[in-house]
Amino acid sequence: MEFIRTRIETQVMSMTGLALGQLDMENPKGDPGLFGPQAVCWQVHGDFPSMLIGGICALMLQMLHPRVLAGVWDHSNFREDMLGRLRRTGQFISGTTFGSTHDANWLIDKVRGIHSQISGTAPDGSVYAADDPALLTWVHVAEVSSFMAAHLRYLNPDLSLADRDRYYAETALVAERLGARDVPRSAVQIARYLDDIRPHLVCDERTHEVLRILRHAPAPSRMAKPMGNLMMQAGIELMPEWASAMFDIQLGGFKRGMIRAGVNRTAPILRWAVRNASVHRARRRMGVV
Repeated sequence: MEFIRTRIETQVMSMTGLALGQLDMENPKGDPGLFGPQAVCWQVHGDFPSMLIGGICALMLQMLHPRVLAGVWDHSNFREDMLGRLRRTGQFISGTTFGSTHDANWLIDKVRGIHSQISGTAPDGSVYAADDPALLTWVHVAEVSSFMAAHLRYLNPDLSLADRDRYYAETALVAERLGARDVPRSAVQIARYLDDIRPHLVCDERTHEVLRILRHAPAPSRMAKPMGNLMMQAGIELMPEWASAMFDIQLGGFKRGMIRAGVNRTAPILRWAVRNASVHRARRRMGVV
């Protein structure tokens, strides 16, 4: 049984930002980082299955913004290395959530530096820049709303509205430090923001290409492929109905039920197997069992 547990954990860890080997989540001892273990974002971001599902959903939502898509399309190697992109995104989220104060600040400064070098012209003729505050806010909202949706569906549907608001207020800190402005800080503000931005979103050939690449992204191993396929389907199924309609994705009730049942059978096994994720290491740093 221990052999199986270790194998599963190894496969899971290979898909996370920890696989990049740049962060020491266990030191320095007692450093709470930007938030500390009492934060709601530690609860939400500490669950690998729901975060992977939410991350897939978030990426698809983000690509509906023409200028965000143009920046990624022109300046990223995601088409050749989707897993690498997911790892780097995971590193930033886990590092700013669970990492030491030094590492969290280092990641924020690093991303700000990268963003400052990315600009160009989208196919519609509009000019984009990765450090545009409005684009940063959209990327942030797509992420945190997807993470919360996955958390409510697959881990804790009873999370209180007050804690949801705390989560959005906490995570707004990182978005603002990256340069985002007018960041929604509550569930009501998030819902209002999503309603307001929908007229500015577009699903075109390149957006569909991102979805195709996601669906066919190679798993880190043959053993991880079934789980990866299930999580991919769950991320697609998690999208709001209006976003699914833009992608022309139609999932019937039976298909949705099968996907959710599959995740609910698989997620407990992943949670049982993983003992050295970022949240576990950060808890050890803080002396929290």
